Amino acid sequence: MTDLAIDLRGIDKVYGSLFSRRVHALRGIDMRVGRGEIFGLLGPNGAGKSTLVKILMTVIKPTRATGTVLGRGVGHKPTLGRVGYLPEHHRFPDYLTGRQVVEFYGAMGGVDRRDRKKRGAELLDFVGMSKWADTRVRGYSKGMRQRVGIAQTLVNNPDLVIWDEPTDGVDPVGRRDIREMTVELKRRGTTVMLNSHLLSELEMVCDRVAILVQGRVSSQGSVAELTIDRQRYEIEVVSEDSNVDTAVRNALARWLTPGSLTGTLATGESLHVQLDGAHAPALLKVNSAEAGVVQPLIDALRSARLTVRAVKPIRPSLEDLFMEAVTDPNTGRALAPGAKEGI
Repeated sequence: MTDLAIDLRGIDKVYGSLFSRRVHALRGIDMRVGRGEIFGLLGPNGAGKSTLVKILMTVIKPTRATGTVLGRGVGHKPTLGRVGYLPEHHRFPDYLTGRQVVEFYGAMGGVDRRDRKKRGAELLDFVGMSKWADTRVRGYSKGMRQRVGIAQTLVNNPDLVIWDEPTDGVDPVGRRDIREMTVELKRRGTTVMLNSHLLSELEMVCDRVAILVQGRVSSQGSVAELTIDRQRYEIEVVSEDSNVDTAVRNALARWLTPGSLTGTLATGESLHVQLDGAHAPALLKVNSAEAGVVQPLIDALRSARLTVRAVKPIRPSLEDLFMEAVTDPNTGRALAPGAKEGI
């Protein structure tokens, strides 16, 4: 990836000192986010997600940091003028209206008065808040506050936006709208980095994700890349006029190990057959993500007068990846959120 919005190497953060208990929040974070992509940052509570975001936004200082944000070194203050940021627990003065909030943040970001008024109106429309633009924040629901929060991140026309739990407390309609806003920003060329616990939401919009566990990047890439070795095809077959068990065994004899329901295809992929009785559907599982691999099996089944009822590509979900990353393989329990060292 040659054109990067974020390129981090060896980000460390240790809280505390030599004379107090230390918490090692980040342990050598390496992460790359391409320009114009939607990138998901996920991990359990205490994994270091918010700490990493705050380092990028210079809210806290790293113990050690190498890398760039929008082509400049981490911590370069002028670069923040090209970044939009929505903290997880943001607070706006209750006495301001939504319009005033957006224009206020525009002023803090150095947007001139005419532009921030024009963009404020456009952005409130973009997030679906035009009707309530002149209503005070104290009268807003949580979802309305989130929408205004998103609008203020865009008032400086940023190249990169970082949203920390943007759908927290938002109803299903609001989550759908925020997804659509995210995709529209990508279409316009804006890089979007999302930190969220709603894995199904991230899976629908993210090009790539990184999973943080105990201050380290456990895995990083697209869901397809991270699951390539565990993708498979499942083929369900039935027969109306013969014994399914016998017909399937005969049709697949060239691939099955004698006396077994497992085998290997000519291309090297493994095959497993599940038989549940003479008149129950049979299920074939092929460990491959390539559609071409299963075609000879389908041809053989059809030649044996078996009916192919379904052919389904199967892959682990983002939730599956997440749970695998945060579970101790030895105990089956969730890993501890962080590590404390020293006294």
